[in-house]
Order: sequence, then C-alpha cells, then structure tokens
Amino acid sequence: MIIKRVGPMSLARIAGTLYALLGLLIGGVFSLIAVVGGALGGSESGLAGVIFGAAAVVVLPLLYACVGVVGALVGAVLFNLAAGWVGGVQIETE
Repeated sequence: MIIKRVGPMSLARIAGTLYALLGLLIGGVFSLIAVVGGALGGSESGLAGVIFGAAAVVVLPLLYACVGVVGALVGAVLFNLAAGWVGGVQIETE
C-alpha cells in the first residue's frame, strides 16, 4: 500500500481536535496551579489566580487547536507536494 495523498482538511480537523484536547489538559493543570498558588499567596493574588486559571482553561485549548490546524494544513500540503515528487510512502500491512 502506498500513501500518495493526504486530505489537508481531514488531517487539520483531526489535529485540531487532538490539540484542543491537549490544550484543555494543559489548561486544567495551569488552572489548578494558579488557583492553589493564589490561595497560598493571600487575598489579592487569590482573585488573580482564579481569573488566570479560568482564562487558561478557555484560551489554551483555542490556541492549541488553531496552531494544530495550521500546522497540519501546512504539513499535509508539504507532504502532498513531496509525495508527488518522490512517489509517496510505502506501508506494509498484514
């Protein structure tokens, strides 16, 4: 089996979804760290920690998804271009 072309938009959708999930995971970790750090820091930094934590859960998945979509689109287009020159990628299956 030889892969000669990859659908750029289908790859971009998959990558965007995976990167959004990764961003949600990392945003949750940032949120937890911000809230705990804010609680230990006092009343003034507590509110900042909650705001930063909530923003991390919203902003990071969106940012990661956008970067993933653009990266996958560029990667798929470059793959298709290179595969046209050299013939694709051979995959052996059983």
